[in-house]
Amino acid sequence: MLITLEGLDGSGKTTVWEALHDSHPEATFTREPTESWYGEAVNRAIDDDGADPLATLFLFTADHADHLSRTIRPALENDELVISDRYSDSRYAYQAAALSGSDLTRPMEYIRGIHSAFTREPDKTIYIDVDPETAAARSGSTNQFEDAAFLAQVESNYERLIDAEPERFVRVDGTQSPEAVIDTVEDVVDRLRGSQS
Repeated sequence: MLITLEGLDGSGKTTVWEALHDSHPEATFTREPTESWYGEAVNRAIDDDGADPLATLFLFTADHADHLSRTIRPALENDELVISDRYSDSRYAYQAAALSGSDLTRPMEYIRGIHSAFTREPDKTIYIDVDPETAAARSGSTNQFEDAAFLAQVESNYERLIDAEPERFVRVDGTQSPEAVIDTVEDVVDRLRGSQS
């Protein structure tokens, strides 16, 4: 089973991901961008406010393809629980927002079309929900992807994804205390694991 954690920067999903290491030590934990050289290239692009958004998309896509072949598919073939901090939905939400002023008329559809040929959809996606202003304040707005106005576009894209596949997404209120958010997500993962056995 592949469970992904999604949300705006500052939503608390990485904190939750780290806490799940203790409650589900049997799982394979991974994240995007990865720690491969593809992921390093992605992080360089994130830190470069002048990076071309289309070029950045393809760096993210290359990192995702490598992540699938090296980590995700092998773990799933071994019947492991895989929990990923960010995955393809981050691409659809964030890169579609980054490309909103480009020549692409429907950036999200374009990005999803690229991925559809090779990606592996998550079984469930836990979306930790906070508003863009809270997310920007928590994340510190250290780069172009953490600005409140940009995050508002990202939030809108996530809502489109959730509306399209409501059965895949589990929404968790990220404005609760960190402990409450962790408890809620752990309960969700436990239920999902129970339904699989």
